[in-house]
Amino acid sequence: MNDFAIQVVGLGKQFRIGASQGRAGAFGHRPMLHERLTAAARRLVRAPFSKNHKKSELFWALQDVSFDVKRGEAVGIIGANGAGKSTLLKILSRITEPTVGYADILGRLSSLLEVGTGFHPELTGRENIYLNAAILGMKGSQIERKFDEIVSFAEVEKFIDTAAKHYSTGMFLRLAFSVAAHLEPEILLVDEVLAVGDASFQKKCLGKMEDVAKAGRTVLFVSHNMAAVESLCQRVVWLEHGRIHKIGDAAEIVPQYLRTSLQTVTEQVWDDPNTAPGNDKVRLHRVCVRPAEGPASGSINIRTPYVIEFDYWNLVPEARLDLSFHLYNEQGIMVFNHNTYLEPTWHGRPRPKGLFRSTCFVPGDLMNDGEYKLNLLVSSDQAQAVYKHGDLLAFTVLDAPEMRNAWYGRWPGAVRPNLQWRTELVEKL
Repeated sequence: MNDFAIQVVGLGKQFRIGASQGRAGAFGHRPMLHERLTAAARRLVRAPFSKNHKKSELFWALQDVSFDVKRGEAVGIIGANGAGKSTLLKILSRITEPTVGYADILGRLSSLLEVGTGFHPELTGRENIYLNAAILGMKGSQIERKFDEIVSFAEVEKFIDTAAKHYSTGMFLRLAFSVAAHLEPEILLVDEVLAVGDASFQKKCLGKMEDVAKAGRTVLFVSHNMAAVESLCQRVVWLEHGRIHKIGDAAEIVPQYLRTSLQTVTEQVWDDPNTAPGNDKVRLHRVCVRPAEGPASGSINIRTPYVIEFDYWNLVPEARLDLSFHLYNEQGIMVFNHNTYLEPTWHGRPRPKGLFRSTCFVPGDLMNDGEYKLNLLVSSDQAQAVYKHGDLLAFTVLDAPEMRNAWYGRWPGAVRPNLQWRTELVEKL
C-alpha cells in the first residue's frame, strides 16, 4: 500500500499579470459571461489610454515544486508573503489547476483556505454543514453523529438555523473550521485563516488540529505563527519566490527561516525633526539597543545587561507623555512590555517643547538566545495613543556556552532567567 497521502511532482503555476485573465489565471479557460462583459468594459475604459497601456507579463507563482507527505504526518508550509504558499494549497484543493506538473491526493480531503470557503450565504448553518459533509462523501449517519460536536465547537448553537449571510466573520470562521476539522477528513489543509479569530479560538483550533494529527490523519498547515508550526508539525516545506528553498525537520528549519527573515537594526537616527517618523505631537530622533557597559557596538548575550534608548522631540507644550514598548521573540510571541510609569522625573508632569531621552535598563540573565524585535507606543495622559511605530529595532541575543553545562540542544522558553536553587537533605533513609 502507498504510504503517501500527498505527492507533488514538478508543480508549476503561471499567471498573466497586467491584463484581464480567466479564473485563477488558468490558460485555456473558456471565459464565462460575466468575465466577457468585464473584459469588454475594460477595453472601453482603456481605449483612450492604449498608447500608455502596459503590456501583460507572465509570472510564475510556483516553479518546479516537488515533495511528498506521508499518511498521518503534519507538515508546515512556511515562507514570506508572495512565496506561493496559498497558490500551492489552492492547487492541492483543486480550486485551480497547475500550469505544469501534477499533485496526487490519496485520501478524502477537507480544506479551509478562506473564511467561509464552500459555504452558501443563503443556506443556514445547519444546511451548510450537511452540504459540506455531502461534498466530502460523508454518509447521513456520520453527519448525525458529528453534528452536535461541530455546532458546539463553533459556538453557534443559537444561530444554527440562521442564513449564513447574516453571520459575522468570526461566526463564519468558527463554523467553517469546525466543519473542516470534524468530518473525519483523511487530509486536512489549513491556510492562515486562523489569524482572523481571537486568541482563545486560535488556541482551540490548534488543539483540534493536534487531535487530528494524533489520530493518524494528515495535516498540511500554512501559517506565519512559527510557534504554532513548530508545535504542530514534524516537517516543514520552506518556499522562496515560488520554489522550494529547504525541506526538513521543523525544529531545524524554522529557526533558520526566522534568522533570515529578520534583519538586525540596533540603531536608527533621524536628524531632521520635520521629516523624522512621528506627527505634529512627537517625532523620533534616535532609537538604540546596546550593552549597558562596554562599546555601543558590542554584542548582547543572555547574561548581558543592556539598555534601550529613545530620543524624541516633544512638539506640544505641557504634554504629559509616556513611552511603552512591546518586545517580541522570533516566534512572534510577546516576551514582555514595559513603559515609563515608574520613571521618577517626568512621568505625570507637563513637559516643555524639546528633545527628550528615555532609557530603559534591562538586566542580564533574563532573555533567552534568539532574535527579537521591538514596537514603540507613545501615549499622552496615560491613555491616549499619540504615535505607534512597529518593527523599530531588531537585535540578536547570543547564547552563553558556560551556562549550558552538558545540555547542547535548543533551550526552550520565551525567557531564560538565571534563578537560584538550593538542595538540602531533609531526612536520611
